[in-house]
Amino acid sequence: MIDVRSDTVTQPTSKMREAAFSCPVGDDVYRDDPTVNRLEERAAEILGKEAALFVTSGTQGNQTAIMTWTNRGDEIIVSDSAHIYEHEVGAVAVLSGANMRTLHFENGMPDAAMIADAVCEEDIHRPVTTLICLENALANGRVVPVAVMKEIHEMAKGRGIPVHLDGARCFNAAAGLGVDVKELTRYADSVSCCLSKGLCAPVGSVLAGSRAFVEKARKNRKMLGGGMRQAGILAAPALIAIEEMPKRLHVDHDNARRLADGLARIPGIACDVDAVEINMVFFRMEAEKEVRAAYADYLLDHGIRVNGESHGLFRMVTNAGVSREDVDVILRVTREYLETKG
Repeated sequence: MIDVRSDTVTQPTSKMREAAFSCPVGDDVYRDDPTVNRLEERAAEILGKEAALFVTSGTQGNQTAIMTWTNRGDEIIVSDSAHIYEHEVGAVAVLSGANMRTLHFENGMPDAAMIADAVCEEDIHRPVTTLICLENALANGRVVPVAVMKEIHEMAKGRGIPVHLDGARCFNAAAGLGVDVKELTRYADSVSCCLSKGLCAPVGSVLAGSRAFVEKARKNRKMLGGGMRQAGILAAPALIAIEEMPKRLHVDHDNARRLADGLARIPGIACDVDAVEINMVFFRMEAEKEVRAAYADYLLDHGIRVNGESHGLFRMVTNAGVSREDVDVILRVTREYLETKG
């Protein structure tokens, strides 16, 4: 089965499974799980921060960070297409009691001037802005350039406001830009990085920042039920994910570009090849609603899993389980489907 619904469907490698089976473990709440400790040390080094914290998911990482940076009644600034706003179940309001001021950016690309204009410092009618949240890579598969992140961070620093980076796919972003991931994370005061997407770990993310930030975040993680015990079984494959798997992300990116280029050549499909900067491909199908609705089922019948249309777009995400040959199968089946409906 070829699965391009997301890169969350990746399977742990044999090396990861062996590491989970054989790793030394302890009680992580007591901080005596050596495998978790090693993961957090290496994650901090790789991400260029003083300390890191192993969390169960990207959502837990983001929400722990927001709880750590804000007080009840504060305001955070986010993009209206950000995962924190769109896909985390309104957790900012429930868990932190903070308000989200959303900004609409062209193609999702953050703009320092717009963010600066939205910052509220002292106004009896409005909550005070205490955090700016960014994403890289963006939910639309684009990558935020280093210069843009630097500009926003310097503006925020001048106003005494921390920046949190939802870096669920920050290693993809770094690979897309051809830079070390530290070149991106240096312009954020905290970063959440998912290890179970393109990096293939079975479970988990890391949250990194200053030592003082992580100490406070550790207690908030506990409050959210993230104080795990013999968590080394999860941390062992996660350690392999963060140390080794970023080196192969360019393969997923190359496959995504091949997929996008092939889709763009199929009559009845509109795909912006230039917008494919990581492993995510978006396209429109210029066909009747019934044809578009039946597309996912047709692919499933031919051994391909894909999500249905959303807001007029289909999305396919290449990953470690999708080969170059699999991409060619997707293109052939898609072409056949549209020819039968023509």
